[in-house]
Amino acid sequence: IRRKPRESTMEHPHNREERQAAASEFDLIRRHFQHPERSARRDVVAGVGDDAALLEPPPGMELAATVDTLLAGIHYPESTAPEDVGYKALAVNLSDLAAMGAAPAWATLALTLPAADEAWLHGFSTGLFSLAGEYGVALVGGDTTRGPMTAVTLQLLGLVPKGEALRRGGANAGDRIHVTGTLGDAALALRLLQEGAPVPEPLRRRLDRPEPRVAQGTALRGVASACIDISDGLLADLGHLLEASGVGATVELERIPLSESYRTHAARLDDPHALALTGGDDYELCFTVPPERVAELERRFARQGWPCHCIGVVEERPGVRCRFADGGEHHPTGGGYDHFSRR
Repeated sequence: IRRKPRESTMEHPHNREERQAAASEFDLIRRHFQHPERSARRDVVAGVGDDAALLEPPPGMELAATVDTLLAGIHYPESTAPEDVGYKALAVNLSDLAAMGAAPAWATLALTLPAADEAWLHGFSTGLFSLAGEYGVALVGGDTTRGPMTAVTLQLLGLVPKGEALRRGGANAGDRIHVTGTLGDAALALRLLQEGAPVPEPLRRRLDRPEPRVAQGTALRGVASACIDISDGLLADLGHLLEASGVGATVELERIPLSESYRTHAARLDDPHALALTGGDDYELCFTVPPERVAELERRFARQGWPCHCIGVVEERPGVRCRFADGGEHHPTGGGYDHFSRR
């Protein structure tokens, strides 16, 4: 992370104050983000401290790149601990790479803050580097600036063997639809927070610290026909996958995996399935598998003890249909998260 130089060296009435602010900014970067021991990768030729990072991808690999922005009060409650903000900023990008079957490598960070809050920066960087260390991610550059609200933009670069990346397009009629983990927990936690109700720890953790399914994503290479991560809600993201593949699907409601905490606290909702179908922030993987590869999928996941659930089947008819076990159709209200909708 570096501070961009000023475009002019002309004298300014506040020249001294600006130089002091610049020194303070560089101090913040050194204290909280410039840690070579935390970013040790042999493929980083030059990282934080230069005008640009120099990276050396290994031969035979393709580069996967993703970027996400988190805004306080929009993508996470303003009461969220800074450690959790730092963790989540990286986790949501790791989830994108997982959906591509890519292994994470390098990150850049653009951070906007209303003020230089040392305690917040310490917590944020602690959460960020704790997850980066777990997945071998090196922070190699970025930018810091002062602005009207807290905004975290993190770019993540990963590697995948040439020709083996998972894509959204590729599902065919007859493929089985699978998801990892459980759905709806984070959306239910947010609903309870908004209502001022107590939030059980298992639900709050799914909101603040989603677990990216990186290992599962790489294990899906050569097995899944298409894949996407669930960030805006199951129906919305599955819809993107189906649209890219030119197909439709039927989802069996009773097969959607729900945690015990979700079942307990969603029972009071008018539609207990709603948040599992349309709530965001799950960061699980949704993927399709041809029938002849399902046995191989089950073997790979069983060896690691990873939960995986078949929730439906891909069909030629466009659109997504939700069905009860008795054959009755379910028509959920609302859709997935959309930044520009008026909901």
